[in-house]
Amino acid sequence: MNSTRQLQHLYWRAGFGPRPQDLRVGLSPRKALRQLFKDSAQYEPLRVPALATTAEEPTMAADTGPTTARPAALTPEQRKARNQAERAAFAAMSTAWMSRMAFSPAQLREKMTLFWHGHFACRVKRPDMALRLHNTIRRLALGKFPDLLLAVSQEPAMLQFLNNQQNRKQRPNENFAREVMELFTLGRGHYTEADVKEAARAFTGWSFDEAGQFQLRARQHDEGLKTVLGRSGNFRGEDVLRILLEQPQAATFITTKIYRFFVNDRPNPAHIEPLAAAFRQSGYDVADLLERMFSADWFYEPANIGTRIKSPVELLAGIRRSLDVRLDNELPLLGIQKALGQTLFMPPNVAGWPGGRSWIDSSSLLLRLQLPSVLFRNAELALALKDDENDTSPNQTRTERSVKAGVGAHLPLAPLQQMLGTTPSNQHAGQLSTFLLQAPVRPENLVLIQQYAAQAPPAEVLRNVLIGLLSLPEYQLS
Repeated sequence: MNSTRQLQHLYWRAGFGPRPQDLRVGLSPRKALRQLFKDSAQYEPLRVPALATTAEEPTMAADTGPTTARPAALTPEQRKARNQAERAAFAAMSTAWMSRMAFSPAQLREKMTLFWHGHFACRVKRPDMALRLHNTIRRLALGKFPDLLLAVSQEPAMLQFLNNQQNRKQRPNENFAREVMELFTLGRGHYTEADVKEAARAFTGWSFDEAGQFQLRARQHDEGLKTVLGRSGNFRGEDVLRILLEQPQAATFITTKIYRFFVNDRPNPAHIEPLAAAFRQSGYDVADLLERMFSADWFYEPANIGTRIKSPVELLAGIRRSLDVRLDNELPLLGIQKALGQTLFMPPNVAGWPGGRSWIDSSSLLLRLQLPSVLFRNAELALALKDDENDTSPNQTRTERSVKAGVGAHLPLAPLQQMLGTTPSNQHAGQLSTFLLQAPVRPENLVLIQQYAAQAPPAEVLRNVLIGLLSLPEYQLS
């Protein structure tokens, strides 16, 4: 395999796809990887003007108006205004992050933040709480996992989502402790129900105050002796997290999940075991794990290239990044996300998005294949979005729940024309396929695309070649 194909594979897995300028002659995958880490070294919080909260400024927004008021204290008009404000804030957060994924040089941090966004799946109605959690994840995404786990576990959004506000001495709530073990650290089958009950006692009193600061409510904390995974003591929540990460299974569980996200849906034990051992030895250093993974010879084996189905967010961000697509209106992307099954900040449940083949069904595949025409012909496509019981406004009519996907996309062709150079026009489809597609495509399909595009006016031929390539099933794979 030549270095250009390796570079494309690296950029798709460690980010959201290559740009023409990323594939310059003489750049090795090793040098590209070093640059990816360098570009992602700096943490930059996601800022939304409507919300005055970031991980660096942890105080909850004071100007969110009716968002913080109790529903019973609001008039119907105030409730409606509150719901509209919340939807607008989440929309602003999502579009801002989508633009970061598409255009930020910090590709590795963005990709790792997306991974943790699913690993620490959380869904709350207050956008300021969701944004604060997001920025905590973003800040620690490439650091030590124990730091990330503790910070996320003490985030108001997560404590509320997993009901730890109700976890009190004499009446322990087991939800938070169970999910920390099952979803965040060990995986199902590596702890007992007794471990969950005892760990829940350790997390009693973990809460937050009105300003959104983590708070241990001492009167609600169980100070008694607890036994978790064979260890006994007067444990608090921090102690339980430490005990969990002392288990070799924790390193294996997290490494396997990261491997499935970045390498292959089918984990290879021969790869996982040494990675997990090194991960644990490094003190759970995420950047070190990723560097080992992306530097391994097996990462570039054919079995790992063009075999992973892009998530809806990866698909949208990848199109925009690879082709430098700018949009007049980004809001329809939210409807497209939802229609394809991945709405940022709105995971389906505590386990997050299952990924893999679950991204594709008959309706979502059709929309995926139509998407390039919608974007680059500025067409409008009416999407009837499904009801969502967790929506802030669940009783919308079908008309209100439809979105017309007219985004006003601007596609600059000059970088692609430069890439094509003196390539004859009847070979443009084949040449561009090596840039856009990670999976092999049948030659007869390239011929059909070229023939179809040639029927358009000269100024539209290249655009139509692009639409044809992006509409192939092979483009769904990275």
